[in-house]
Amino acid sequence: MNYPLKVLVIEAHPDEAEMYAGGTMRLLADKGAAVKFMSLTNGDAGHHLMERGPLKRRRAREAYAAARLLGVLDYEILDNHDGELMPDLALRQKVISAICRWQADVVITFHDECDGHLDNRNAARVVREAVGFSGNANIVGDVPALERAPICLKMTDYGAIGVHRHDVVFDGDASIEAKLKACAAHATQFLEYAPFERGFLDEAEVATDWPSQRALVLKHWPEFMYALEEMRPALRARYGEARGNAIQFAESFDLAGYGRKVTSQEVADVFGI
Repeated sequence: MNYPLKVLVIEAHPDEAEMYAGGTMRLLADKGAAVKFMSLTNGDAGHHLMERGPLKRRRAREAYAAARLLGVLDYEILDNHDGELMPDLALRQKVISAICRWQADVVITFHDECDGHLDNRNAARVVREAVGFSGNANIVGDVPALERAPICLKMTDYGAIGVHRHDVVFDGDASIEAKLKACAAHATQFLEYAPFERGFLDEAEVATDWPSQRALVLKHWPEFMYALEEMRPALRARYGEARGNAIQFAESFDLAGYGRKVTSQEVADVFGI
């Protein structure tokens, strides 16, 4: 099947693409884009009770359920330990291969120049390096090299909040329910481990129905759900004054500075949402 746009979101752990880019990816999938998520670790450290083996299997099941909710066609999870991701040559080759096998028009990952989770920073670093080789047939090997460099964007995370620029912002009102359900599908993270780690486990344990789980995610992850004031200028510029001020939920991306050279407007036009 021919897709008008092929997008690859590369994260360090299963659940991050859903939280930081899930609404936008659902909108793109609804327009016929082929969206793939790729996690460079299996997430096997992210729990206070479960051991690595059972946890990685459970997190994979959660990821596949979230993918169905967002219309994501493929969710690849590499079998690297959570907390031990290194941007080495072997990992770079796997990322190059994934970019080329997907024939990605757009690659999205984290910021690599800031603080925060070391796995996230290393994921971003290896993606930046991999993109630079994705058009070189001698390096790519047994998959077709890209004929054109992909558009590369950075999504935010906790460590990048202070440097994230909101170059391109998308209205997420129409996709927020799918995004919230995809996040909640990662129960190990949103309903168990993060509540334990951040001190609201008692609240999470009584969130047993969808309305209460929805409210929990919105309450404790607002900076990655709602349209922030810093996004308003870009929202008004893209959608007009009235709609730009009224949008409740949004996601934003930075131009990465590598890959295909594009403007914010060109990215918005390519996405068409």
